[in-house]
Amino acid sequence: MSVHEIDYQIFGEEMQYVSIELDPQETAIAEPGAFMMMEDGIQMETIFGDGTQQDSSILNKLFQAGKRALVGESLFMTAYTNTQYGKKKVSFASPYPGKIIPMFLPNLGGKVICQKDAFLCAAKGVSIGIEFQRKLGTGLFGGEGFIMEKLEGDGMAFLHACGHVIEKDLQAGEVLKVDTGCIVGFTSNVNYDIQFVGGIKNTLFGGEGLFFATLTGPGKVWIQTLPISRLAGRILAYGTYKRKEEGSILGGIGNILDGDGWK
Repeated sequence: MSVHEIDYQIFGEEMQYVSIELDPQETAIAEPGAFMMMEDGIQMETIFGDGTQQDSSILNKLFQAGKRALVGESLFMTAYTNTQYGKKKVSFASPYPGKIIPMFLPNLGGKVICQKDAFLCAAKGVSIGIEFQRKLGTGLFGGEGFIMEKLEGDGMAFLHACGHVIEKDLQAGEVLKVDTGCIVGFTSNVNYDIQFVGGIKNTLFGGEGLFFATLTGPGKVWIQTLPISRLAGRILAYGTYKRKEEGSILGGIGNILDGDGWK
């Protein structure tokens, strides 16, 4: 299936959205819940899977959609098609604070492997599937489990990640050690493995987990500063934490003393 060529522009800093410009009969696909706004003349249609298996059998479509379910994605996606003669725009927003990462797959070897739930939207024709980690240690301790998401094709795709995102070009044989939760994605020629931190003090008191993720070049890797699980954990801890001045005779005055103002 030929991939639709799309133009785009990313807006915002910490809460970003991407505006995609569609020529007549061009289509973009997106995850349910990613839609923000669109101009009149764009037709929205719910499709089964990613739309790349339209001419295949029902059984094959079910298989392809089932693979998406394994990485926590919906069985369905939404296609947005410009049915008018002029150019039209549709916009998709990131679901949490962070960055939207544009990826032109032909410049990345036609395939990118990424963390589960990282996909936001793409040109129709980009295939969204699963990538199995064949190494037992990587699957058990790598932070992403045995299954990761993969994007294949020759068009534009957009990922989203929490926090700030760093893109690094690894040379052949160059090794980057990363917290297992901070990997957003990497090109298919990068070798992904895990390494034991080592040392009794590091293991017991380091607070950084027992394993590093190791990424060996050549290839591109994308690293996020704040995994969504870490952000959610801090918010949950803050929400359930009982402040010391609550119930005291100081009341809101205690908040002023520690710089939080009136509550």
